[in-house]
Amino acid sequence: MAERRTTSRRDVVPDAGVDLHLELRGPRLRAGLTDALRDAVRSGRLAPGTRLPPTRTLAADLGIARSTVTECYGALIEEGWFTARPGSGTRVAARVPSRPDATAAPRRPARAQPSRGLQPGAEDYAEFPRGPWLAAARRAFATAPHSTYGYGDPLGRPELRTALAEYLARARGIHADPAHIVITSGFHHGLGVLARALGTRGAATVAVEEYGLDIYRGVLSDAGLDTRPVEVDEAGARVGQLHDVAGAAAVLLTPAHQFPTGYALSAQRRTAVVDWARSTGGVVLEDDYDGEFRYDRRPVGALQGLDPDHVAYFGTASKAVAPALRLGWVVVPGRLLAAVAQAKGRVDTVSALDQLVFAEFLASGAFDRHVRGRRQKFRRRRGELIETLARVAPSVQVIGMAAGLQAVFALPAGTESRVLRAAGRQGLVVSGLTEFRHPAAGGRPSWGDALVVNFSNVSDSAWPGALRALSRALPPLL
Repeated sequence: MAERRTTSRRDVVPDAGVDLHLELRGPRLRAGLTDALRDAVRSGRLAPGTRLPPTRTLAADLGIARSTVTECYGALIEEGWFTARPGSGTRVAARVPSRPDATAAPRRPARAQPSRGLQPGAEDYAEFPRGPWLAAARRAFATAPHSTYGYGDPLGRPELRTALAEYLARARGIHADPAHIVITSGFHHGLGVLARALGTRGAATVAVEEYGLDIYRGVLSDAGLDTRPVEVDEAGARVGQLHDVAGAAAVLLTPAHQFPTGYALSAQRRTAVVDWARSTGGVVLEDDYDGEFRYDRRPVGALQGLDPDHVAYFGTASKAVAPALRLGWVVVPGRLLAAVAQAKGRVDTVSALDQLVFAEFLASGAFDRHVRGRRQKFRRRRGELIETLARVAPSVQVIGMAAGLQAVFALPAGTESRVLRAAGRQGLVVSGLTEFRHPAAGGRPSWGDALVVNFSNVSDSAWPGALRALSRALPPLL
């Protein structure tokens, strides 16, 4: 039976902290004390700013070693629950929510407030290039024509479409006529526009990768399109299965760096999917979501370069600069341009002013410099993450190539859910590979248990703590 210890401090010495009642459950004293203190904060029994008992006093009350209490306090300080200052003792951090209103309706027990988000999709927004962006804005507005302040072309500002055509040709191997570039408010918006355009042409089914973001499958479903999964392995999507997807009018792929498994579409499969599109009249929807971030060698060119007539290329400023810009673009095959223009609407829905600034940001070289700086930082971060993993959990394998903004850790079978819970107890938000699998994917999953860890969204000051927290979450469970 699990051990249970209870103490109530009644004879309190001066400046010894609060009179504290704790219940310790389980065979491991340090883990039990840590959980008990967290519960005391969550429930409001320990309010923000409350001074904790000295380690010697609490250890004596509980009948345990002082070193156990010291380790527990130290862990909770790292997680952000407690703070410590010389001469002030250890206190409950001010950021922790205070006691709920007693008159409020009962709620389920609160989960630990995550202090470090390592989940895919998030970023460190402190990295926004404020100075270069302001400089680009000054230059853009100083020369902006009066037409900038009107409704504009529904397909986007000509300055940005021209700048993008030059950049994409140089950096991603795209064949892009500015007249075929449509500006959107991000990938979500662009995918919705293409989905509606496909629907007007009679499309009913779109193939998607077995593993991917459910939000994008939802965009296609909202447009009335059925999504059917194709499997993913170490060579990317198994595009040969497209011939078995009845009525597929298009396929949504992440060929530069499959999300979330981390592998590029092989050369053989790149050719095969283009051949499929040519033979069936289908369309490849190419999501180049982090094509700029490859660390082992020069990035592979975009799939669109193989056949601009059958590949619609999607890109955004969200990962490279910031999602708040709400700027994306689609390089549209000529045969779809009229349908896409109709689906997008008669009025531009993307800020013309932001388009003008981003065009200047691109043309001046500021975008290239910003991406190079982030690429160097993320290469270093990925290396530190892998080094930490090799040291604390050598049985865990890193899969995928050196690219993107997240790394995938292949876990022993049956451990994914336990690792996620352990990470949550350390204040970490991470994702399991299972959550990205298409709900209609049948049979045995192509991939086993794995952890998807984003290394781009933690500030430099918080990064060492995030690595330590991850180190504590993994070893006991593997």
